[in-house]
Amino acid sequence: MSPLSPARPARPTGFVVHDPEFASVLGPTPRLERAVATDAHEGPVYVPGEDALYFTTVPRRPTADADPLVAVKRLALDGQRFPLEPDRVSLVRSDANGANGMALDRDGALVVCEQGTRSRPAAITRGGHTLVDAFEGRPLNSPNDVVVKSDRSIWFTDPSYGYRQGFRPEPAMGDHVYRYDPGSGRLTLVADGFDKPNGLCFAPDERVLYVADNGGPHALLAFDMREEARVANRRVLHESTPAHPDGLKTDSAGRIYATFAGGVHVLAASGRLIGEIELPGAVNLCFGGPGRNTLFITTDDAIWAAVLETRGP
Repeated sequence: MSPLSPARPARPTGFVVHDPEFASVLGPTPRLERAVATDAHEGPVYVPGEDALYFTTVPRRPTADADPLVAVKRLALDGQRFPLEPDRVSLVRSDANGANGMALDRDGALVVCEQGTRSRPAAITRGGHTLVDAFEGRPLNSPNDVVVKSDRSIWFTDPSYGYRQGFRPEPAMGDHVYRYDPGSGRLTLVADGFDKPNGLCFAPDERVLYVADNGGPHALLAFDMREEARVANRRVLHESTPAHPDGLKTDSAGRIYATFAGGVHVLAASGRLIGEIELPGAVNLCFGGPGRNTLFITTDDAIWAAVLETRGP
């Protein structure tokens, strides 16, 4: 779940070039179109075998003192034809225990960050079954985003937004990044010292881990990977606007895509800003489409599609 944000200005408009390298991202005919108007907040995941996008909805409270309800929904795509009809959105799970970030594992199953409620534990689930809900006997806070590495390990952020937003108990642990090994069932704390760790992703060669800390100081952090669950050389790559960056992805060339208050920052692997996709209200994003060159972006009231030259990894 993203932190609460102020009212958003009208949308969009397009692409802003800061560096000649951005031309390699855009190509000769980039497009930014609203794919569909729908309640889309977090967790966009493209499933190639279905040509479909799965996502989680904006948390809604039926009453002021109720726990927020979040659903998982599916958008049936049609290649790069946009906009799409509203009836192409279908309900997958009506009450998904505060679901937020999602990813596909190596077998094509949906791995979900379930933030939990005051009465239900937070957890990382796979296909609706709990993989892990505690670290050394202490409950998770409210898992936010997740990525599956090529060795099948599951990496996720666990900020305490659930407590801050009133639907989770007081945290028993700090705000950390974890690695879960499905083979051994072991959960390892891999990085700490964050305010509110949010989005995360790996470089295409998996030698660098990127983490968005959208508490203070609103920065994109990078870590060099060591063996298995070890990271080193923590550094700030890019500073952003308050409450951002949020969603993170890389393309096949190693460039980084980070949502911020005005849309998407596109960065070189060094952290240098090379371009922007203007889309106020952008929350999270993922690459998809038959050619892997469509960047899908959620904005709470719609899913947008940026058709680019570059491809996802």
